[in-house]
Amino acid sequence: MTSLAVPVFDPTDPDVMAERLPHEELLALRRTAPVSWIAQDEAARAGFPDHEGYWALSRHADVAAVSKDQANFSTRENGVIIRFAPEMTREEVEQTGFLLINHDAPDHTKLRQIVSRAFTPRAINALHDGLKARAEQIVDDALAKGEGNFVEDVAAELPLQAIAELLGVPQADRGKLFEWSNQMLSYDDPEVEGDQMTAFMEILAYSMALADERRTNPQDDILTRLVTADVKVGDEEGRGLTDDEFGFFMILLAVAGNETTRNAITWGMHAFLQNPDQWELYKRERPATAVDEIIRWATPVTVFQRTATNDVEIGGQAIRKGDRVGLLYASANFDEDVFEDPFRFDVTRDHNPHQAFGGHGAHYCIGANLARLEVDLIFRALADRDANLTQLSEPRKLRSSWINGVKELRVAYR
Repeated sequence: MTSLAVPVFDPTDPDVMAERLPHEELLALRRTAPVSWIAQDEAARAGFPDHEGYWALSRHADVAAVSKDQANFSTRENGVIIRFAPEMTREEVEQTGFLLINHDAPDHTKLRQIVSRAFTPRAINALHDGLKARAEQIVDDALAKGEGNFVEDVAAELPLQAIAELLGVPQADRGKLFEWSNQMLSYDDPEVEGDQMTAFMEILAYSMALADERRTNPQDDILTRLVTADVKVGDEEGRGLTDDEFGFFMILLAVAGNETTRNAITWGMHAFLQNPDQWELYKRERPATAVDEIIRWATPVTVFQRTATNDVEIGGQAIRKGDRVGLLYASANFDEDVFEDPFRFDVTRDHNPHQAFGGHGAHYCIGANLARLEVDLIFRALADRDANLTQLSEPRKLRSSWINGVKELRVAYR
């Protein structure tokens, strides 16, 4: 298979991602080979035995176009995760097809309509005051410590508490969600203990028990409405989520609603520490544009994939039916053709069509508004207290092929 250029790296290489976002290499791809063939060895394509590699899309326009194109690209075919651990099997990849994000229409449309009940503007607005109080308490507790790991003290706490509050999970159990989600996503990082499939089964069993309890003892909460609601979906009779469906929804929420928002908050704090003028500006003005700039800058998910269901052409390059295509959000969000001075962290940036929530197609992040609220509340709480943190060490990054994660950011609180 030919390519427009021979890239010197694989954007999904966890060894590269463990050190940094490879902005220089991604810039080179955008300028010289925006649709590049990335050949992979057997370990790098574990779970995809019939594929020799994938097409890497580095331009914003191409990433956005494929995100919206359900007619020619599938998430169900191979899922959205582009690279797994070397021991991943094809059977295990196919098992991830139960996750909502790995469905295609019409199944995706029907399930998303049910799940969206948890994320209506009314549902999110109802959380505001409670989450505001939680954000303030989280920040107060951190400031009282003097110094610590910002990831665990601040960034991880509000997303976990929000999930628990949204779904009626006992707050005492949020630590379980933290551990399970870490283990599920950290298969590339030898420092993170635990087994991915064990964590998967633990959270599935826990979720099914929650759903069963709400059916037996319904309450006036989102969880009850998700599993018992009598609402017509498409041409089907009204129904709630089955135990399996709710379990897989919880897995997705624990990952998408916990890990990604946690990393957005952490990288946002790091950006402010590296750009103190922006922190002073934020404290004075609280620009509404700040949240999306933080999310763009962080790009917590660096890449997802699609699989071509027809022969198509992208950027002049022929893509064959069955080919995998990598949507490089970490490149698209710094595309100089879209963002003015993209490598400048600017909380007043008002043209910011970032792709960090997965583009604007059918798979646009259903929890985007909740994530924005959480990011906003944490930084407002810090600013309200005129917090001026000092970075004590460089961030310790997660070794991952697709998550721009941080395990530790040591700071002094004051």
